[in-house]
Amino acid sequence: MPSARNLLNLKAVEKGYAGRVVLHNVTLGVSAGQRIGVVGRNGDGKSTLLRLIAGTETADAGMLTKAGNVDVGLLAQADDLDERQTVRETLVGTRADHEWAGDGAFRRVLEGLAGGVQATLFSSGMDTPIAGLSGGERRRIALARMLLDPPELLLLDEPTNHLDVEGVNWLARHLASRRGAMLVVTHDRWFLDAVCTSTWEVADGAIHEYDGGYAAYVLARAERDRQAAAREDRRQQLLRKELVWLRRGPPARTTKPKFRVEAANALIANVPDVRDRAELLRFATSRLGDKVLNAIDVSLTLGSKQLLRDLTWRIGPGDRVAIVGVNGSGKTSLVKLLAGELEPTSGRIERGATVRLAHLSQDTVELPPDVRVLAALEQVRVHAVLSDGHEITAAMLCERFGFRGGKAHAFVDTLSGGERRRLSLMRLLMAEPNVLLLDEPTNDLDIDTLTALEDLLDAWPGTLVVVSHDRYFVERVCDNVFALDPGGAIVHLPGGIEQYIEQRDSTDGGGQTRSSDQQDLPSGARIRQARKLTQRLQRELASAERSIEKLHERERTVAEMMEANATDHGKLVALQDELDGLSSQRAELESSWLELSEALEAGDASP
Repeated sequence: MPSARNLLNLKAVEKGYAGRVVLHNVTLGVSAGQRIGVVGRNGDGKSTLLRLIAGTETADAGMLTKAGNVDVGLLAQADDLDERQTVRETLVGTRADHEWAGDGAFRRVLEGLAGGVQATLFSSGMDTPIAGLSGGERRRIALARMLLDPPELLLLDEPTNHLDVEGVNWLARHLASRRGAMLVVTHDRWFLDAVCTSTWEVADGAIHEYDGGYAAYVLARAERDRQAAAREDRRQQLLRKELVWLRRGPPARTTKPKFRVEAANALIANVPDVRDRAELLRFATSRLGDKVLNAIDVSLTLGSKQLLRDLTWRIGPGDRVAIVGVNGSGKTSLVKLLAGELEPTSGRIERGATVRLAHLSQDTVELPPDVRVLAALEQVRVHAVLSDGHEITAAMLCERFGFRGGKAHAFVDTLSGGERRRLSLMRLLMAEPNVLLLDEPTNDLDIDTLTALEDLLDAWPGTLVVVSHDRYFVERVCDNVFALDPGGAIVHLPGGIEQYIEQRDSTDGGGQTRSSDQQDLPSGARIRQARKLTQRLQRELASAERSIEKLHERERTVAEMMEANATDHGKLVALQDELDGLSSQRAELESSWLELSEALEAGDASP
């Protein structure tokens, strides 16, 4: 079989800024058809690498060579859309409607990113001015412009930023079916697994190459650290927990890597599951009581648009839930209602008496610019107490979230956007909340920081509400997924985000695009699609198990209350009625669990 055409090579490339070396002696190449995910810590040179390849920056030393006719296109994090133009002028220019509307590839891009040839996702369709678009809408237009006339080598820097779950899903399918080469910088680990066939890690000036997507990268990186006796023990521990997740967590992972994993598996042979849900629920109930957040018959109208209509939703102690929905459906507004930052048009929000709530919004949080990172953290609290009773100091939290050495003593006004986001999150955690509302918490965070956050949340016993387009993060930290539907109600999705995508496809015609975009999927993606039903059953099974655990816990609590009130006939009757109801619910759930288990066995759910 002939080897793929070489598109470009970097040889001994060096690049630095203000005395700091970002890339050192980098030698590598890109071949036709490669889909490469680029990962690494914030500031380690991922975006710089793309700019060097695109030719918008030059190397300090070394050589970059390209095949003579290679067309290279770069989608940067900040778009360069002309605000004087409309959507039509930006996407089709002066081409006649019959020319571009009759092009099948052109239509598929518009259907995926603009709502079709009429661009129904935008207020005035194709005539919508660029100047009035939101961040998510601008990202869709910038992506569409790049994909309508795609280059042979596509460079994408955080393409999923500002997209909703549907947009990310469509983009992954489209890129996986594309024949051209691609480098994509992203922190979205689900996206890496769905799209990429190899991974580059930028670290300490060097670039390490791995076969496969994120799952393969984690396994290979952990093995590399084991063999080299990695100096940073804390990072090893985080990677081990990540491996446990990949092996034992939800099935939305890639297929098994093509290389041996026995050595990597030895790392995690005795590592427990990432969360002890029953223990965390016991902690949460003792700290929060029975009532946490209740939305009762809530409606919300902003301007002329009704976002929520007669919504009733109860969030209990220890619940870990995610909210999904299209851009503009009201997810952020619902979180603000729960936080008390918005008042409902009608209905009411109830909060438990012991609730200590913290809200991480999408907006940039104002931080004191003239203080250092550690001092900004200590302004909130010098130390916090974890659920197991151990204390964590501000300095320890700095270390965990990547502010090591001199970084902990840097002034806040010198921090990048991702570092400011990280510091804002740390300040929330140091305040010891028992309810966390996180609105797009993964924005601007690198993978190492996300892993540290997930590790911290594993042992956190409070109530968690997450709005995120990051499917990996949602599956990793949340137990249940809820969707805001077009009618303004909230719907539980036992099958998680995959169920949400299926439902959206079945109602808006997206299924047509799905079939055409699957033709050239990599083998791992084809296998995942073939096992969609199995994955759905596994998620429903896990949801049933969690519900059964909670009912067991409540039954034990009621039994203890009956023992404590043995002489109070009235209370005993009420408690016995509650216990009977719990027992009936548990019996129904156990019956459902048995049916799901039998369905999985009949369908041969083994990977």
